[in-house]
Amino acid sequence: MLKEWFSSPLFGIVLCIAAFAVGVYIQKLLKTPLANPLAIAIALVIAVLNVFNISFEDFNQGGQIITMLLAPATAVLALSVYNQLDVLKKNFLPTVAGCLVGSVTAIVSIVLMCRAFGLDDTLTASLLPKSVTNPIAVVISEQHGGLTSITVAAVIITGVFGTIFAPLLTRLFRIGNSVATGVAIGTSSHVGGTTAAIQMGEVEGAMSSIAIGVAGLITTLIALFL
Repeated sequence: MLKEWFSSPLFGIVLCIAAFAVGVYIQKLLKTPLANPLAIAIALVIAVLNVFNISFEDFNQGGQIITMLLAPATAVLALSVYNQLDVLKKNFLPTVAGCLVGSVTAIVSIVLMCRAFGLDDTLTASLLPKSVTNPIAVVISEQHGGLTSITVAAVIITGVFGTIFAPLLTRLFRIGNSVATGVAIGTSSHVGGTTAAIQMGEVEGAMSSIAIGVAGLITTLIALFL
């Protein structure tokens, strides 16, 4: 009975939703960005799979349905962009320049660190697109012979770190410009960081949403020459 339930698509869906709900509750209880709902949900899902000895393949019957909703959820961010078109028009060139610098920095830093730690070309290709949104990152990784499972994990970790540390770093470095804040978050930590940017303000959220697409395009173009 339990075996059939664990292998059904409904189990993966319910587990993902329940784990995230627990994460949201804990964040509201502790009121700290360190208690990130996504990070908590990931930890809870891993714990449940290990405790009940559930294979990833069984869990992913429903988990992949949640993953399928990632692209439409990303597209919904366009609404906040539309509401801030005037801000975008006034800051178009700085936005593109910021995304270019951020994308180049992300790629160069990965290449240098992979070489410093002696990682092979496969792992380098897998980690290269960590700072762009998952659908784009997977394609770049596949084209360069990377392992998509590692790429997805790197993208998720980058997003979680962006969600947790973006508000803290903004205050630490006293970044008062909403446009700069949004562009920096979206370029470095894609959709994950954008969830934090939206909470910081409408302008931050809109510019972060724009940066996801621009940084993704720039990273794709740069990857063609690597």
